[in-house]
Amino acid sequence: MMVDLILGAVFVLLWLPLVTGYCARSYDRSFWLWFALGCVLPIVSFFVLLALICREQWSPGQKLLNEARRILAEAEAHEVEH
Repeated sequence: MMVDLILGAVFVLLWLPLVTGYCARSYDRSFWLWFALGCVLPIVSFFVLLALICREQWSPGQKLLNEARRILAEAEAHEVEH
């Protein structure tokens, strides 16, 4: 019974840092840095990361850069096949 409560508490405490780290990693940022920030400042770090991601996605220059990266990755994959 006590072990279940401890495991549940650990899961609840690490849920937001894990989500923050996962979101950071999916946008080419350091998982461990954002996980650590999520452990120290859970809610603040999540919203800071969310603001950084939104700013990056809404930037026209960043959209063009992401599109160019996607095209280059597809071209490299096509070259490897042939």
